[in-house]
Amino acid sequence: MQDILNWGFLLSGLTAATPLIFAALGGLFSERSGVINIALEGLLLSGAFTAAVVTFQTGNPYLGLLCGIGAGIVTAAVYAIAVLEFEADQVVAGMAINFLMLGLPALISGVIYDSTGSTPQIDKAQKIPVILGGLSSATILAFFTVALAWYAMYKTPFGLRLRAVGENPEAADAAGINVKGLRYLAIIISGVLAATGGAFLSTGQSSLFTRGMSAGRGFIALAALILAKWKPVPVLFACLFFGFTEALTIQIQGASWAKINGDPIPVQFIEMIPYVLTIIVLAGFIGLSRAPKALGQPYRKEK
Repeated sequence: MQDILNWGFLLSGLTAATPLIFAALGGLFSERSGVINIALEGLLLSGAFTAAVVTFQTGNPYLGLLCGIGAGIVTAAVYAIAVLEFEADQVVAGMAINFLMLGLPALISGVIYDSTGSTPQIDKAQKIPVILGGLSSATILAFFTVALAWYAMYKTPFGLRLRAVGENPEAADAAGINVKGLRYLAIIISGVLAATGGAFLSTGQSSLFTRGMSAGRGFIALAALILAKWKPVPVLFACLFFGFTEALTIQIQGASWAKINGDPIPVQFIEMIPYVLTIIVLAGFIGLSRAPKALGQPYRKEK
């Protein structure tokens, strides 16, 4: 057990949880406004790809992060227009964004670098800096963002209006709140946060973009959101739970005791652990969580 529970495990867990925290907080803003955001996976990928390309081309991870966020905003805006202007099914539109972002980065990477599988390796000095004994600055920013999200959600008029729109858009509209405008803003915020998580994936946790590198983290972030009952601080703990689970799988792969009849446990079985836990969480807690009442319901202002 000492081989597993050490400082390296703690760092690994926090690092693995970082993109989940950003993505789940992004989903929080969108879903508290009443819009399901299945597109988190695509938003992660758009931020990861753009940040990796810009960082490699310029050598500046901060510029890469900003451009990654810009890509997240554009992708989120496309999703927002589809679900708010054209009243597309939110789940179907979200999946369409995810599929688009599975293929589009590979296409662009093929044109620029003649490789559809990955972008070139980023120099170690050009990655998001690591501080405080191996802890990434992005991880610290993620914790700060949780506090900021809590304050915005419960201590500001914006948060009050956002929650009102997600619970009862008709009443919010009658009170003079611009329901569509607030939902646009919430989806854009989700794009900013999820793309930040994606940028950390490719320029902090890794040093390049690889096809499908989010590996289902957008869906795990959604599971964390449900487990946390759409509240910022519980979201943090839910993401830490999944992050440390992922770190545990890495530790188990190198453990001498992880054997069956003398043979190492197949890596594929170990890597399944976070996804199996996600299914268990969704099956066990989705009935206990109370989603915003207007979640998934399009709203059309009466004239």
